[in-house]
Amino acid sequence: MVKRIPGLPSRQQILNFIATSDTPAGKREIARAFALHGQDKIALKALLKDMADEGLIDSAPGRAFHKMGGLPKVTVLRIVDVDDGGNVWAQPERWEAEGVPEPRLRVRERKRGALAIGARILARTEEAGNGWIALPMKLLPAGADTIMGVLREEGGKLFLMGLDKKDRRDWLVSDADGAEAGELVVAERTGRPPRITARVVERLGEAFAPRSFSMIAIAKHGIPHVFSDELLDEATRVAARPLGDDREDLRHLPIVAIDPVDARDHDDAVWASPRDDGGWDAIVAIADVSFYVRPGSLLDKEARRRGNSVYFPDRVVPMLPEILSADVCSLKACVDRAAMACHLRISAKGKIEDWRFSRAVVRLRANIAYEDAQAIIDGRGGDSAADLLGILQPLWSCWHALNAARTEREPLDLDLPERRIVLDEQGRILSVAPRERLDAHKLIEDYMIAANVAAAKALEAKKQPVMYRVHEPPAREKLVALKEYLKTLGVEFALGQVIRPATFNRLLEKIGDSDFRPQAMEQVLRTQTQAYYGPQNAGHFGLALGSYAHFTSPIRRYSDVMVHRALVAGYGLGEGGLTPDEAVNFERIGEGISQLERRAMEAERETADRYVAAYLSEHVGELLPVRITGVQSFGFFATVEGVGGDGLVPARDLGSEYFRYDEAAQRLVGEHSGTEFAIGQRLELRLAEANPANGALRFELPDGKGSAGGSLREDRRGKPPRVLKRRGRPANIRHQGKRR
Repeated sequence: MVKRIPGLPSRQQILNFIATSDTPAGKREIARAFALHGQDKIALKALLKDMADEGLIDSAPGRAFHKMGGLPKVTVLRIVDVDDGGNVWAQPERWEAEGVPEPRLRVRERKRGALAIGARILARTEEAGNGWIALPMKLLPAGADTIMGVLREEGGKLFLMGLDKKDRRDWLVSDADGAEAGELVVAERTGRPPRITARVVERLGEAFAPRSFSMIAIAKHGIPHVFSDELLDEATRVAARPLGDDREDLRHLPIVAIDPVDARDHDDAVWASPRDDGGWDAIVAIADVSFYVRPGSLLDKEARRRGNSVYFPDRVVPMLPEILSADVCSLKACVDRAAMACHLRISAKGKIEDWRFSRAVVRLRANIAYEDAQAIIDGRGGDSAADLLGILQPLWSCWHALNAARTEREPLDLDLPERRIVLDEQGRILSVAPRERLDAHKLIEDYMIAANVAAAKALEAKKQPVMYRVHEPPAREKLVALKEYLKTLGVEFALGQVIRPATFNRLLEKIGDSDFRPQAMEQVLRTQTQAYYGPQNAGHFGLALGSYAHFTSPIRRYSDVMVHRALVAGYGLGEGGLTPDEAVNFERIGEGISQLERRAMEAERETADRYVAAYLSEHVGELLPVRITGVQSFGFFATVEGVGGDGLVPARDLGSEYFRYDEAAQRLVGEHSGTEFAIGQRLELRLAEANPANGALRFELPDGKGSAGGSLREDRRGKPPRVLKRRGRPANIRHQGKRR
């Protein structure tokens, strides 16, 4: 006799029952075995249909079920690999057939390059010889059938809080699989509206333990973070590869690396020396990753699958195993390292006159933190830094020339602060503050840009494929939106002119140090297109450059590895050069790594938001200085000055006055008082909620009752804001202008 299990059973429980039942097991027998009634029986019917579609069970003529070991005709697949020949491979998203190996299907794409690793598709499956092929029917949203969240308890029941800021619903948990409140879990939605519940399918550990926020992002975005033993063995073997005798010996030069104090790897190092004609000879030495990571190797396939390293406050998920990324490839002082050297001839006016590339061996004189390099050049390094001062001074002098050329070129100049989250040894947050921007940062940035330009132009001259870093000019519709926004500030912006980066610089100069300058910079940034990788050159608008490639970070970016391989092939520098298969697949590879870059950026941003929310959770109930960063019909968003983290003030909390939404001006306006809440406005708000699970903040007006009182300090034009008045009606919103 089968033991009755209350509630809707899991897939595995159904499979176990079918396998052990002494009689044919149909829907009626399954419902009876698990004591299902009413709506649960309807949900069981849907679940059995899903299991049949997924190939887990099949129905016999007498309506009994049995376990299947094959693939269903239509199923959900996840793209797992794109090989050097351009073939796309997928595997079933769910595979529970015991004793049957999980199949690998070759996908027949309708449009070449449309599917990237990690994409989910609904596909028809067909046997082909000894294997399977998949015919895509529909591209599915990422994780449409699963939810990641944190369990909470209320009234003796468990609920799942989603990790997406947009998901404001908590799901009743029907099967916790032993998980408890406070755990981070992956669950699948079950049932049918209106009775949809969540069933835990994977437990990921304590949600708010130190160093857990990065693991949330890793799990949510499916970022590969574990290297196989086989791959680690390969990394150990190639790490022992001798450098060889055919490298240019640069060990006599006092080359130095200048990096963040908390840098995990060291891709680049620099050296400069003055010439008699007033110009400079400079070398940008970059880790020679292509020497170790050869095309077609396990390391190469894994690096392409990851696309880039992902950096979190508490850890890095490297593109390459640490024996390479943090050790053998990393340019460190006092040890011999393999490098790809970019030799630059720079004029007295900072123009790049000539270049060449070589494989070299270097022995760095020092690894210096940005802050220490700046202190030495400013005369605050002390007597012990005298030797380093002699190395840094020529670098700084050459940089002044490069910087002058940059100023003449007039790239886009947006000085937007970067947050730095400092943790203690246990992973607890010590501080969240803007990262200081020093001349030392600008110096390294300009040397890297010079080397990247040289790499692109060198490959063009050698007629080699180039993995360009492309940043196209802004689209007209974004320029129109910017014009409408600036008009509300009394700033004119002509659309008829030729738009260059300098156009935006002049615009910001016109705004000056006004209170709304930071928000104007944000709006200019939103006007820009997203940069991407590809073999077709469309220039780099933001840097005002005609040819630009990424060459300087091969430890953490696969795009740079491709550029290195092309240089090795073009200059005849030995093994590890670009293969013909890679050359013809540059477009596909570029699309893939561009998508992976966006995934990493989103994961890093979300993790920073979670850390900020955790940091601010100790200040719930306090008044905080904020700036309004966005306005919608349902309320406005504000960010805590000097800390970051976006929080919502819902329209319902603005009091009893009727508010209009002025879309063009991006503001909410009180119908009777004229009180405005507009982008760029500074004020004080009370922090009502800080949710580390999804990084969301919620603010209230200072008295918590919808009255602004006297704490709104100034509006975006520096004038005291008008006070919100009560009219005895619930807050509501009217639209002025087009609706969204």
